[in-house]
Amino acid sequence: MKRIRLDEVSRVYGRNFVLHRVSTEFAAGTATALVGENGAGKTTLLNILATLDRPTSGTIRYDERGFDAFAQHGRSSIGWVSHDSLLYDELSGAENLAFYARMYGCARPADLAQQWIDRVGLGEVGERRVGAYSRGMRQRLSVARALLHEPSIVLLDEPLTGLDQGGRDALLGLISEVRDRGAIVVMITHDLRLTRELVDSVAVLKRGKLTYHGKADVLDAFVEHA
Repeated sequence: MKRIRLDEVSRVYGRNFVLHRVSTEFAAGTATALVGENGAGKTTLLNILATLDRPTSGTIRYDERGFDAFAQHGRSSIGWVSHDSLLYDELSGAENLAFYARMYGCARPADLAQQWIDRVGLGEVGERRVGAYSRGMRQRLSVARALLHEPSIVLLDEPLTGLDQGGRDALLGLISEVRDRGAIVVMITHDLRLTRELVDSVAVLKRGKLTYHGKADVLDAFVEHA
């Protein structure tokens, strides 16, 4: 995946524009911070990029594939972390990851699951039921679930929520790795002090309109008022 390109993308609910004529692109090997006030349209844009929501108008191309073709045949190339963990409480952490590894057709799913349990710092609780996990543990496991199949598109909605400093540092390291591997990373975040060292660009939404998408040094202005 080399790029995702949006052209005049809008999303309307009822009579209200949640996104209004958004045109931009996200390139391979870059991480973008998606920022804006609550209700600016950030999660809606991320949902559309993930093909979980359909634009009301405008076009999206994933390299040469349109939205419908990519939604049908390319969704497995997406790694997704949202407010819904997509985890099964009755299974252990390792069993959750092995399940997703099998779903994605990964080789040796049990071994891969254990590798990721260790990578996100859950080695001591990997065999414990997820229903007994703390919020931070669930978030770490959600990140492992999203990344274990080496996706070419990584979409993260407030991924640092619930993590302690060690967990944040580990997650930012993983995001840096997948970006350097050539993935497209788009991340909604309010933790600008932490992420400005990581991201290559920032996209600013205001009332559904994209008001800026460019160099990340603009984050300094946001940090001053955070």
